[in-house]
Amino acid sequence: MPFYPYICQDCRRRFELFLSYQEYGTHTAQCPHCSSQNVKRRIGRIRVARSEESRMEDLADPGNLAGLEDDPKALGRMMRRMSGEMGEDMGPEFDEVIDRLEAGQSPEDIEQAIPDLGAGDGGTGGMDDEF
Repeated sequence: MPFYPYICQDCRRRFELFLSYQEYGTHTAQCPHCSSQNVKRRIGRIRVARSEESRMEDLADPGNLAGLEDDPKALGRMMRRMSGEMGEDMGPEFDEVIDRLEAGQSPEDIEQAIPDLGAGDGGTGGMDDEF
């Protein structure tokens, strides 16, 4: 027996009713706050399950990548979104780079400010090695 979400059209308060499947559709819903029967069923958020491949294809869409080299803030947002979609913690260095990009700092300025960026991964230490 599920809970059904409602909103009162008179007092604008939200509430839930616990109804059996037999009661739903036949039971008159009433606001527990003001006793009004002028209520409407709310439809909550839905989630759509998508494969990892589908999520990555959307991120790699050329339309989403246009102009990133000229806009550090957009590059930072895209990198944060990609990190969230992958569901992996990329570490504090990555987070710092994204924060700096979103603040408008250029990749070149970031590389100068953090000269040993990426040095722990076997690279030469430049941002090109990391990203």
